[in-house]
Amino acid sequence: MGEPTIPSSIADIDASWMAAALGQPITGVSHEQIGEGVGVSSAVYRSTLEGGDLDSVVVKLPALAEEAVFTSTVLRMYIREVRFFENLAGQSPIRVPAGYHGAVDLETSQFVQVMEDMGSMRMVDQNEGMNIDDARRAVDELAAWHATFWRKADAPVDRGDVVCLSDPVYPAVLPMVFAEGWEKVNNAMDVDPVIAAVGPGWVDWMPSALERLSGAPNTITHGDYRADNILFDDEGNVVLLDFQLTGRGSASYDLAYFVTQSLAPDLAATHETALFNRWLDGLIAAGVPEADTTNLWDRYRDAALFCLVYPIVASRGMDFSDERQYALVDNMNTRFVRAVDQLHLADLL
Repeated sequence: MGEPTIPSSIADIDASWMAAALGQPITGVSHEQIGEGVGVSSAVYRSTLEGGDLDSVVVKLPALAEEAVFTSTVLRMYIREVRFFENLAGQSPIRVPAGYHGAVDLETSQFVQVMEDMGSMRMVDQNEGMNIDDARRAVDELAAWHATFWRKADAPVDRGDVVCLSDPVYPAVLPMVFAEGWEKVNNAMDVDPVIAAVGPGWVDWMPSALERLSGAPNTITHGDYRADNILFDDEGNVVLLDFQLTGRGSASYDLAYFVTQSLAPDLAATHETALFNRWLDGLIAAGVPEADTTNLWDRYRDAALFCLVYPIVASRGMDFSDERQYALVDNMNTRFVRAVDQLHLADLL
C-alpha cells in the first residue's frame, strides 16, 4: 500500500484510504463527527472500523468554518499538530493518544491526523469547570510536562515543530483576528464592563507581553491546556489532547490559562495561589533550578491577561446559535473578569 493522499474532507476517507493509513486490512469504515462546540480549530470524527486490529480511531481534519481555517493556517496550527505526533509525543511525560498516521501540506496546511480513540476516558466539560481534585492532578501533570522540556525548546522551534510566542506571526495576525472577534462578541452578547475596559488596550499591550512570555528560561508550552483537552480515567490518570498551539515560552502561560479558564470563578479565587505553589513545587521537585522560577508569578499575570485572546479570537469560527459554543465564550469571559479583578490585571496595560 502506498502513502494515502491528504483528504479534502471526511468523505475522502474510505476503507481503502484507512487501510493504507493504518497498514491494516480495513474492510469498512463509518464516521461520526464528535466534539462539536468543544473545539473550533479542527473538524474531529470518530471512525468506526471493520477489519484490522482497531475498533475505532479519531480523525482530525481542518475546521469546517473558513474563519477558523484561516487563523489555524496562518498560525501553523495544523503543522504543529502533525509535527507533535512525529517528533515530540514520545517525550511527553503525560499520556497522549497514539498517533497512527499524520500528514500536512506545508504550503496549504491541509492536514489529516489519525490517532487513538480515547472515548472511554472521562472528559470534564469546560463550561461546568473542573473540580479541585481533578485540577490538582492536572497541575501535577503540567509541572511534569514543563520540567521535561525545560530549556529544551530551541531545537523543536528550529525544526518547525512548535512556534515561539515571540514569533512575528502573532503581532502580525492577532490584531486583525482579535478585532473581528471583538466586534462579533460585542454584537452577540452583553460584555462585562471589565472586559469592555481592558479590551481596547489589549492589542497595543500584546506584543510586549509576548516578548516577556518568550524570555528565558522557557519550555515547550502546550498552548491550550484546558478542561476540554484533559481526560481522566477512573484512577485519575490523565490523557492530554490537542497539540495545535504548542510553543516555546514561559511555563506560566499554560498554568495561567488552565486556572483562569478551566475553573469556575469562585473555585479559582479560592485555590489559585495554592495551585500556583503546587505547580512551582512540582517543577523544583522535577529538577528545575529554583533560580529559574523567580519571575514566574509576574509571567503568570501577563499570561492571564493575554488569555482574553482565546474567547475573542475563537468566537470568529463559532456558531453563537449553538448553545454550547455561546456558553463557552460567555463562561470564558466571566472567568476572565474574575482574573482581572483578583490579579489586578488592568494595571498591566
